[in-house]
Amino acid sequence: MRGPAAPTSPGPWDSRSEALLKAPALAPAPEAAEALAEAIQQPAPEPVQSSAQPPARPRRGPADPVKALMHRHRELCERAVDALEIAAGLEAHGVTDRTAARFRHRDVFSLAEELYARVPRGESPRTPAAPATPARTPWTAWALATCAPGAVAALVATGLALTTGAARTTTGVLGALGLGAAVLAAVRRGPLRAGGRPLLATPLWTLWLLAYAAAGDGVLDQLLRGGPDGAPTVVTPLDGPAGTEWLFDTGPLLALALSVAPAAWCAHLFAVRARRRLAVSRGLADFAAGTRPLLLGSVALHLAALTGLLVLTGFHPGALALGTLLLLARLLAVHGFAEAADSVLMATASAEALVLASVLAARLPGCAALDTPVRAVVALWGPAALPTLICGTAALALLIHATGALSRASAHA
Repeated sequence: MRGPAAPTSPGPWDSRSEALLKAPALAPAPEAAEALAEAIQQPAPEPVQSSAQPPARPRRGPADPVKALMHRHRELCERAVDALEIAAGLEAHGVTDRTAARFRHRDVFSLAEELYARVPRGESPRTPAAPATPARTPWTAWALATCAPGAVAALVATGLALTTGAARTTTGVLGALGLGAAVLAAVRRGPLRAGGRPLLATPLWTLWLLAYAAAGDGVLDQLLRGGPDGAPTVVTPLDGPAGTEWLFDTGPLLALALSVAPAAWCAHLFAVRARRRLAVSRGLADFAAGTRPLLLGSVALHLAALTGLLVLTGFHPGALALGTLLLLARLLAVHGFAEAADSVLMATASAEALVLASVLAARLPGCAALDTPVRAVVALWGPAALPTLICGTAALALLIHATGALSRASAHA
């Protein structure tokens, strides 16, 4: 009797095949049957693992990389009214298009859309239901408010031109108070309204800059001549040629007050166009590239309007530079960068105060050289050159900063 043949397929034989081969080839039928049954009933041994190499564990990775980001910014996603607000918030936290690629998205806007779709709203026990959106201020209300400073300034200039003596002084004081209230009302509503807590020092720097625009040139001229001598002479756009006394020119203030309305419309135009650009952009770089021309165009439009007003009231280059500086400072404050605007306004006011202080300090013994730069500039271009240079440099620095800051999506959330 022949034993079972060896398997022809490759691979190790199991214990049952070995038991069949060990059975005697010429054993009687009962003994062969017993050996065959015992071999079949014998369980196969378990494979032995080597103790030198531990079993490989399955590699665990983030199957859903967006989930961790969603939990990290859950509060932002829950109170966002749309995906654009989430995109702006992510960009404010440092998430860029390159970072979004790590979350398997082409840009921050695509990542924000997924976060907005996945995070439920009104179902979280930690976040109360969002209140109803308050009604926006009608455009007619803020349009009339922004026209109020120009109207008050025109009335004050007319009153100063028609009165003399004590009546003129009273008109000037009441007009200054009324103009301040009108400007305050104009910047507290509409496109010029700044969110957040206002900075208390900003009105002080602005008041100094406006006062220098009206009387700084006359005071500087008198200081350089050894004065001031006598009482100041108030000159309005309706008056004749100015005398040689200490001049208080209301023309720049009138033009700047009238330019509040164009400034509000330019700020409104920039905000609306930037918001539309945010809705159609597909990347932060794309949004920034489209927002910078909007900012430059809005500033240029206001510059043209202010130039026309200064031509009507008496052109002053320092007032033109000051108007541009104030517009850029207000735009930064409206979009959440009030600290930068306040710092530049403070530096500008300090520089103008330093000009006057250097002339006064030059009267001290041994300090005659302190006013040499001021005298050189005034001798070349006149007293109006100093505020023009100071405010123009500050406006240029603020424009460079605003070009980068206001082209971010987080500035328009």
